[in-house]
Amino acid sequence: MRTLTPVRLRLLLLALLLALALPSAVLLRQTVLQLRYESLHQYRTLAEEIATRIDLELQRLIAIEEARSVGDYQFLTVAAAGAKLVQRSPLAELQAAGAWPGLVGHFVIDGEGRFATPLWPQTIEGVDLGIDAGELERRRAVRDRMAAILGNNRLWQPPARANEDRKVALAKNEQADADAGFASQAGFDRLNSVDSGAPEQQSQLGRVDELRLDRAYVESARKDQARPEREVAQAPANALARGKRRERGAAIDAAGELSAANLADARVRLFESEVDPFEFAWLADGHGVLFRRVWRDGGRTIQGLLFEQNAFIGTALADAFRGSALWSMSDLTVAWRESILQLIRGGSGGTRGYSRASELRGELLYQTRLSPPLDGLQLIWSARRLPAGAGARVVWWSGALLFVVLLGGFWLLYRLGLKQIRLARQQQDFVAAVSHELKTPLTSIRMYAEMLREGWAGEDRKRSYYDYIHDESERLSRLIANVLQLARMERNEHPLELKRLRVDALCDLLRSKVDSQIARAGFEVEYHLEAGCAARELRVDADALCQIVINLVDNAIKFSAAAPVRRIEIGARAQGEWLLLGVRDHGFGIPKPQLKRIFGLFYRGGDELTRETVGTGIGLALVRQLARAMGGEVDAQNREPGAEFQLRLPFATRSAGPSPPTDR
Repeated sequence: MRTLTPVRLRLLLLALLLALALPSAVLLRQTVLQLRYESLHQYRTLAEEIATRIDLELQRLIAIEEARSVGDYQFLTVAAAGAKLVQRSPLAELQAAGAWPGLVGHFVIDGEGRFATPLWPQTIEGVDLGIDAGELERRRAVRDRMAAILGNNRLWQPPARANEDRKVALAKNEQADADAGFASQAGFDRLNSVDSGAPEQQSQLGRVDELRLDRAYVESARKDQARPEREVAQAPANALARGKRRERGAAIDAAGELSAANLADARVRLFESEVDPFEFAWLADGHGVLFRRVWRDGGRTIQGLLFEQNAFIGTALADAFRGSALWSMSDLTVAWRESILQLIRGGSGGTRGYSRASELRGELLYQTRLSPPLDGLQLIWSARRLPAGAGARVVWWSGALLFVVLLGGFWLLYRLGLKQIRLARQQQDFVAAVSHELKTPLTSIRMYAEMLREGWAGEDRKRSYYDYIHDESERLSRLIANVLQLARMERNEHPLELKRLRVDALCDLLRSKVDSQIARAGFEVEYHLEAGCAARELRVDADALCQIVINLVDNAIKFSAAAPVRRIEIGARAQGEWLLLGVRDHGFGIPKPQLKRIFGLFYRGGDELTRETVGTGIGLALVRQLARAMGGEVDAQNREPGAEFQLRLPFATRSAGPSPPTDR
């Protein structure tokens, strides 16, 4: 079996950490992605609901326009042909009911190319139409504005220009274009014939394919729902049933101008018309048009309405977006046939808008087209920062806590492993040291004993042999006592018996235990007992205290054997409620790196002269354990020269208090 080393321990723990961390990271990432996908799905659903509401509202408005009769596009309509009841058309009001967003006004271009609007009344002499001069002026302004819009976009030609174009056409024998009415209406035929309906100034924003949006989530959702690859998204089918319809109507038919005199005698003519469904288009100057063709008696009339693009987008689209939860985290792009009309920045995106499609960043959230006739209008929601979803913060914190626990746990395991490796090595060193400490004196004892038994030693040497055998036996006894005491302390067996003893009596007991030990080692000893503490009492175990002092004296002798001054000083003095019992040698001191380690179990210090490790590494560790068992502490300090070990024990009069003071 290979020995476990710190390097192997690090590699093993690193492999275990990766084996746990990598799957956890993958699982965490998948969880976050799933939460993000669910958040995306929720916001996609919300965007789809907004698009549906917009589509339904616009279809409702289109249904209102579809329901208007052909006669509603006149200022006066016949309510009941039999009674010849004439009344003002609903479209004759400046603010028509159910007005289209951004409405400028309704218009008519008849088969002869004449422009009219239901806002402008027919001149009826002597008939009070209920319109004052101010309102009439406002109506004239709206009429002129609509005429200018249609003229600028070549959807209607003023009579002078139409006649001029007709003369040119006749000269070229182009009879089809010579008809002024059809020439004026030809512009409407060209509106949706080519992909040129987007306003020029809005096309400066760019095209849809220039949007730099991440489509990964949309593509993933589309695959999950098994949608055709060519489809991005479709709004619900909210479109009305579209097709031609026939309509019966009535109109006032009178020769010349109507007046109060002939209005009652005016003939009402019944007619039948064929009405095409409405079509939708954008004009080049930033206006929109919703129009239809009306066929009657082989002729064609264009009826429709004009509206402002920005007002339409702001009212019909942006307002629905602005009041939703999407407003705070997404942008809305409005496009017409792939050309971008407007980039609407969400509320939390700041006040600055986008000047180009390429400036827009984020993730594609939802993309759809509206129902016919607005099917060229495209709505694109993009998320600047997609929220991670409900519970994501808990997942992140849980993941972070998991990794902190893993790192902390493996760090503790590493520290514990290193400690166990060091402990195993120290135990091996301890076994080797104990073997050496036992084998060397036992060999010498056996040798001297055999010499004495065989009578090889003279009378002058017998005494020294007996002393050597005695000293080595004492040293072996102390070693065995330390080992046994340490084993008992580790197993919490035979706890110490603390009794009250006077300091002077304890000092006399200690002197009797160490005098011979010091003298046989060839050292001098000095005792210093402070008079103020001699009569005070301690609660200690006398045997344990003696074992502490014997170990400290043995340690001082061992590490100052080569010192020029062979003297041991043992002193006792009071420091507050503590007794300081010191054992000092005059050797070479303790290296600073070892001052905090010499009390560790199985740690063996080195001799400064020989650089060899000595001892078994349990003497000072046992000293600390015995001192703490009696409520005290032990510490080591360097002196000039030598080193001093200080044992601190509380006096018996002290019931409780702070930790033992340190004498520096």
